[in-house]
Amino acid sequence: MSKRTDSPGLGSLGSGALTAGSFLLVSGIAAAIGVVIAREFGRSEATDGLLAAYGLFVVIVIASQAIRVAVLPQLARAQEEGRLAGELAGFAIALVLISVPLVLVSAFGSSFLASVLTGDESEIAEDTAADVLRWVVPAGVAHLFAAMAASGLAAIDDYATAAVAYTLGSSAGLAVILLRVEPDGIIAVAWGSMLNGVVTLLVVLFGLVLHAARLRMPRRAVRPSGAPVRARLGAFAVGAALPLALQLLYVVCLPFASRLGPGAATSFVYAYLASSSLVTVTAGSLGIVTSVPLSRAGFGATQAARHVVATSWLALVLVGAAGGVFALAGGILVEAVLGEAYAGDIGADIGRVVAVLSLWMIAAVGVAVTFPLAFVAGRTRALPWIALAALALQVPLAWVGSEVLELNGLALALAVSTLLILVALLVELGAFAGAARRLGLAAAFVAGLSVVSFVPPALVLGALASAVVGLALYLVLLAVVRPRSLRDSWHYLRALG
Repeated sequence: MSKRTDSPGLGSLGSGALTAGSFLLVSGIAAAIGVVIAREFGRSEATDGLLAAYGLFVVIVIASQAIRVAVLPQLARAQEEGRLAGELAGFAIALVLISVPLVLVSAFGSSFLASVLTGDESEIAEDTAADVLRWVVPAGVAHLFAAMAASGLAAIDDYATAAVAYTLGSSAGLAVILLRVEPDGIIAVAWGSMLNGVVTLLVVLFGLVLHAARLRMPRRAVRPSGAPVRARLGAFAVGAALPLALQLLYVVCLPFASRLGPGAATSFVYAYLASSSLVTVTAGSLGIVTSVPLSRAGFGATQAARHVVATSWLALVLVGAAGGVFALAGGILVEAVLGEAYAGDIGADIGRVVAVLSLWMIAAVGVAVTFPLAFVAGRTRALPWIALAALALQVPLAWVGSEVLELNGLALALAVSTLLILVALLVELGAFAGAARRLGLAAAFVAGLSVVSFVPPALVLGALASAVVGLALYLVLLAVVRPRSLRDSWHYLRALG
């Protein structure tokens, strides 16, 4: 694999749109699975156990996407030098060494893991989590290998195959859940996750094989080459440390949420999943597709600051709209989607948590677009220490937050710890001075636009009507004002090819 698969006219925005479209479909399917769980099983100790175990699956999937970002610069350089296949083989061997212990732990230590994840507060939740873990951990391992293969495809500018793979995998998983949830119960969700991972992996591997056949790649090219396994494991550890920590910040919140009463952890999970989906679809997709062109072009601190601000702007605009809608009509939307078990105060509480998580989304957007730059710039040594510091801080923050403001306090704890991670990343890249002020102005503009758009309708209209009118005002005002920084961001991303 020594040639690129050109994608004329796509550039970063086109590839980003393609990847974001895939992420949007996958997130939509994940949301549909959440709806099935809510409508079939309500809000109970069993759903607490399921979602706690599913949180570990999400941690592994997040690690897979982190690895996908971390190895992209190396694979892009390997592709330019005609040794992409050997580099991929070397990374695959290192992944085997990580994956085997994960599968063994899920098979023989699921009960212990379940007790930790559920806070040891409910036997029903613990048993459910243990059953689910035996399936979802191997499913996460499949995603680790799928992400590595997707990075290989990205190195030759093929984003379409990975987009199709993740969409097909998610669709197959949803189909199994819909077919088996009635006769088999909650374990069908775990089976669907497993099929999701297997299908995704098979499709991206098939794509790599097709490219190899088209380029007539000799078999000897697949022999592992480059850095030794120890160095690759170190690269995985460094690459996954921060994204894993970001996900573990949320996992740390789950035992505290469980102590707030039956179903509280379920409510927090749904609020977090809704918020994280928006971050993934927007900033996450742009972070992935801009890594390769930046690796080829190279950049310094000034370019890093410009890139962070430009990619953050588009995502922040969507965060502002989502936060306003959920603040006004979150309860109605949650009940309409998740069913009667989430009606009344429960749905309203979830809507409020999503609105509070808007602060976390702003910080998470910045982290999502800044994190890949550390690998492009080769500034990764501090990442594990940043991760450890954030996790150590999150425990007292989550404890205080849950004691004072319950679920809203947990949302604020996430926002604070994630914001500190963003500051640390910008300092490490030497881009804090150049990016912090402009990011602050962008966040302030979006916050102000949200207040002006959503507050006046809320004073005179009902919840749903005020949300609709507020969203319309938000879009109109954005089109009228059209801040120069937003227009500059759009032009920058279109030019980045």
